[in-house]
Amino acid sequence: MDCRLIEFHLDGRSGVAPYMQLIQQVRRALRLGLLTEGDQLPTVKEVVSRLAINPNTVLKAYRELEHEGLDAARPGVGTFVTGTLGGGALAEHPWLRQELLVWLARSRRAGLDAESIEALFRDTFRGPG
Repeated sequence: MDCRLIEFHLDGRSGVAPYMQLIQQVRRALRLGLLTEGDQLPTVKEVVSRLAINPNTVLKAYRELEHEGLDAARPGVGTFVTGTLGGGALAEHPWLRQELLVWLARSRRAGLDAESIEALFRDTFRGPG
């Protein structure tokens, strides 16, 4: 069993609840192939120590992930990834990442800042109407 650990970060300006940010980061790591079944998530104590958040926040995130079938707690051992997200890991499509990197570089050369690039991407992703 591989014990790669995800390193959580919180953005207090995002408007997204801390527990939801943790959930999103686990989902993102699963999609990117950074986490796979059997990988251990950081302990509640480790997350609380690193992020200075309430343990109940971490527990809430882990319970929600468990409800989704993505993790499971093993008492006295830790919390482990037990599921995957459908559609295959993005790591299996490196050419898509390369095309996106080229697009991002062009956007920066055009003078767009990070917020403008994100806004353009989100608007385009949602499509017309």
